[in-house]
Amino acid sequence: MDNKINDNKKEVKKKVKKNDYSLHRKMFEELISNGLPELENRDIAFKKNGKMQNDFYEEELTKLQIELIKLQNWVSDEGKRVLVIFEGRDTAGKGGVIKRLTEHMNPRGSRIVALLKPSDVEQKQWYFQRYIKQLPDSGEIVFFDRSWYNRAGVEKVMEFCTNEQYYKFMRQCNMFEQMLVDDGIILFKYYLSISKEEQKRRLDSRKIDPLKMWKLSPLDKKAIELYEDYTKAKDEMFAGTHSPYSPWIVVNANDKKRARLNIIRDILSQIHYKGKENAVAKLIKDSSIVNVYSHMLKV
Repeated sequence: MDNKINDNKKEVKKKVKKNDYSLHRKMFEELISNGLPELENRDIAFKKNGKMQNDFYEEELTKLQIELIKLQNWVSDEGKRVLVIFEGRDTAGKGGVIKRLTEHMNPRGSRIVALLKPSDVEQKQWYFQRYIKQLPDSGEIVFFDRSWYNRAGVEKVMEFCTNEQYYKFMRQCNMFEQMLVDDGIILFKYYLSISKEEQKRRLDSRKIDPLKMWKLSPLDKKAIELYEDYTKAKDEMFAGTHSPYSPWIVVNANDKKRARLNIIRDILSQIHYKGKENAVAKLIKDSSIVNVYSHMLKV
């Protein structure tokens, strides 16, 4: 029996590294199915192709957004500071997740930060300086659509920074984040992961959809060509900046709807806000969709 378990663990590790979560789901399904709405209602939750049904998604999203309002009220009343960072490849769905998180929040207590490339002045500043100005104030929730991790991703791959600048960032990042957490900021770091095939499909969609064409950038053209380079940079980023006080949470975002629901569940499940005991939504996350980086390595 022990040999069989060990063999299964080895197989799961191979699957996770390949970004294939099918076996990962089967092994954890019994643990997470207790109360997870989509697993209790498979027939109405999923299409034949495995994607989530829109009606089911909208109903679950509404329930979770009600809980997000409770969370925001608690953050405001208690003077808490919450920072949620979203990273991932182009087209991974960062903006879509943030849109659903903030859709019904009071804009006076929530803020989205999506910075442009550094100005000439900012390029001569300490790298983290322009991000410090965007940190949450008392009673505020801030969402970063990309963050200081640009240096570990696109800047490294596209050679927008020197090796010296990159390694300095990697040395300083954990210390910087520990200072944020020590000062009371509630910090989340999500990395939205998508397959090469899914990224290509989404990029092709942007080329023909007039409502999405504005999202295209010169960097998008190289996204598929440099897919493996970005994978290597991501792995090095995880290895160097994952810590107990500031862990990376990896999201299988090939199905946008499932990714959005489970990210919201994950945030809500980790904060003890007022009214949580009477939640109108199940706050159990699907561990085949959202998982802590270190847990993925240990399965």
